[in-house]
Amino acid sequence: MARFNKIGLFAAPALALVSLSGCATGFKADVARFQQLPAPAGQSYTIVADDPRLAGGLEFAHYADLVGQRLAQTGYVAASDPARADLIVRVAYDVDNGREKVRSTGFGGGYGAGWGPWGGGFGGRWGRPWGYGFYDPWLFGGGGYNDVSSYTVYTSDLSMKIDRAADNRRLFEGKASAQSLSNKLTYLVPNLIDVMFTNFPGQSGESVKVTLPPEKKG
Repeated sequence: MARFNKIGLFAAPALALVSLSGCATGFKADVARFQQLPAPAGQSYTIVADDPRLAGGLEFAHYADLVGQRLAQTGYVAASDPARADLIVRVAYDVDNGREKVRSTGFGGGYGAGWGPWGGGFGGRWGRPWGYGFYDPWLFGGGGYNDVSSYTVYTSDLSMKIDRAADNRRLFEGKASAQSLSNKLTYLVPNLIDVMFTNFPGQSGESVKVTLPPEKKG
């Protein structure tokens, strides 16, 4: 019986962490945008990687398509000839290596005050020392139960810049940043793109917090 209680108590923080990682609370991000974009009127665009390490890859091409879809919904048109596009859209994304955070969970107060075979508690007839007077410092940690769990938090970023091709004048700068328990770009980047285009192009100089609805499960 004592073995069962120890396992149950020390498993609780782990279960809580699993629940945290899987809970449907939506995707939260901070977005800052600066813009002098003219009203969309069919201007053509081409999308390029703002980070040379991303250029030419199938992964970047996939995310560029997602950005292009959102630009098209806004009123811009993909250039048939990138060299003659009206706008150059520069996109970059990244996720860091994460940092460890520590969570302490527990309860306290009086568990060492009396369980033993010589007291009025239970357990004596079962051959276990679970009556009044018993105290297990390994289990109760000196009058209460405490456990420490660690987990990793990752910071992801998406930046987007829009230049007028004719004179390279900067018309838009935006950055979306989020913290999550996931470091998977296939999850993070599409969400960051959605956040970037929420109320696009936004009010210049304003930083806002955007929360996307949790993903619907099939």
